This record gives sequence, C-alpha cells and structure tokens, in this order.
Amino acid sequence: MKGGRNITEITEFILLGFSDFPRITTLLFIIFLIIYSTTLTVNLCLIVLIRMDSHLHTPMYFFLSNLSFIDLCYVTSTVPKLLFSFFQEKQTISFVGCIVQYFFFSMMAASESCLMTAMAYDRYAAICNPLVYSSMMSPTFCVQMVLGSYMGGLTCSLPQICALMQLQFCGSNVIKHFLCDVSLLLHLSCTDTFFAEVLFVIIATVFGIMNALIILISYIYIILSIMKITSTKGRFKAFNTCASHLTAVSLFYISGVFVYLRSSSGVSSSFDRFASMFYIVVIPMLNPLIYTLRNKEIKDAMKRLQKKSLISCHNCHYLQ
Repeated sequence: MKGGRNITEITEFILLGFSDFPRITTLLFIIFLIIYSTTLTVNLCLIVLIRMDSHLHTPMYFFLSNLSFIDLCYVTSTVPKLLFSFFQEKQTISFVGCIVQYFFFSMMAASESCLMTAMAYDRYAAICNPLVYSSMMSPTFCVQMVLGSYMGGLTCSLPQICALMQLQFCGSNVIKHFLCDVSLLLHLSCTDTFFAEVLFVIIATVFGIMNALIILISYIYIILSIMKITSTKGRFKAFNTCASHLTAVSLFYISGVFVYLRSSSGVSSSFDRFASMFYIVVIPMLNPLIYTLRNKEIKDAMKRLQKKSLISCHNCHYLQ
C-alpha cells in the first residue's frame, strides 16, 4: 500500500534465492561455486599475465585487464552472499546491505558498459587509423578512458542509490530473487515510486543507448574499412581482431536487455533468476575465455611465463 499510514517500517529483507528448489539445493550450490571459482581464477590469471608480460602492455590488453577487474568486482558483489545463503534457514539482508549490494552491482555493470565502448573505440583506431594508432591511443588517453569508465559507473549508480534511500518499506519484505533487484524493491515500497521509476528508466536508457550507439558507429566504420582491404587474408586478420570484442559485447547487451525487460515488471519467476545468473556470473567467466582461447599473443605470453618459471625452478634446484 503506497499511502501515508503509520505502519512499522521494514529494515531488512528476505531473499528467496533458490529456496523454492529444495531438492537440488546442494547441486545448485556446487554449480554456482564452480562457476564463481572459475570466474575468479581465469580473471585473476589474465590480470597477472598481462601485468607480468611486457609484450602485452598495449591499449587492448590494458583495457582487457580492467575488464577482468570489473568482472571480479561484479560477481563478488552478489555471488558470495548467494553461496552463503544456501546454508541459512532464513536468508535475510538488511536495508543498508541491500543498498550497498545494489550500489556495487549497478556501478560495475555501468562501468563494464563504458569500458566496452572504450574497447570498441580502440578497435576502430587500430583498424581505421593504423598509421596514427599510437598517437590516438596514447598511455595517458587510455588511462583517462578507463578512469572515465569507472566515473561513468559511479555517475550511473549514485543517483539510483539516492532515490532508493528515499523509499520506505512497510508491507511485504520478501524479495523473490537472489539479489536486491531495483524493480522488485520499487514494487515492495509503500511510498510513491514514480520519481524513482522515471529516474531509473532515464539512466538505463541514456547509458545503455549511448554506449550501444557509440559501439555500433565504431563497428560501422570498422566494417567499411575491412571491406576496402583487397586480400582475403587481410580481411580475415582485421575481422579476427574484433571478433572477440564483438562476441563479448553481444552477450553482454543481449542478455542485459533481456534481464532488464523481464525484471521491469516487478515480478520475478524462477526463469528470471536463472537468466540473471547467466548475466551476472556466467558472462564474467566467459569474457576472459572469449578473449584468450584463440588469441596467439596470450598463448605466447603463457609459454614465456611457463618458460621463465621452469628456468627459475631449475636455478633453485641448481643452487641447492
């Protein structure tokens, strides 16, 4: 009820998570733990590899290491709480905890969207302007673009948090999800949510459409440049440098739009929760795999690191 009645205000929520699947609770815990552990491992390994190998100190891999860092923060904002909830009879989260969780979740999601836009511009500069690529993508400019991505995420998240802090909850405190989804919070609020709803739609639309439009324009120029290349081998090589990023962007935006449209109704089904799980956990695990599985430079860097490790190990045995 969204009136001004004097009812006890709610200070904590119950996250249902996947409690409506009691027969497969253990299986779900194991699956999510494996996915989360894999996500942490592959992203951390990629960050360390890029940091340690000087051959990978280029704009593309600088952006990629930051994408891995964002993915780490992104999944950690929600999944540890979910995993811990499997061992709780009553899966509760305080109002403040809910706000903090959504703050980091929304900030990292918006930052990733901005960073993918920066990566699209990097690919545009590499393919459409190869002769001036080094000057266009200077180290200072790359750092500015990454900082701008984080600031973009913060700018996107803060107004939403301020709007959520103004809401009051005095009815049901059950959230039929494994995280504090903003649409479900608005649905549970007993105060007027019109301003908050308009704000969230504007922010999501502006950030989503603006970044998607820049990426689209970048790839239009990239495709036109690739079409001008006369040799088939040259075209394939140019397209191959963009294939990984294009795949990651497609997965991120298609699944994101799907989850956003499903959650905007304020009702969460079991299917919505599993769909959100793909968007929140699976994609951050896939991103480093997409960028590295067919990447010769990454494979060469791994061989060099392995060779250094073997030499170091051999020297240690020799000294002993």
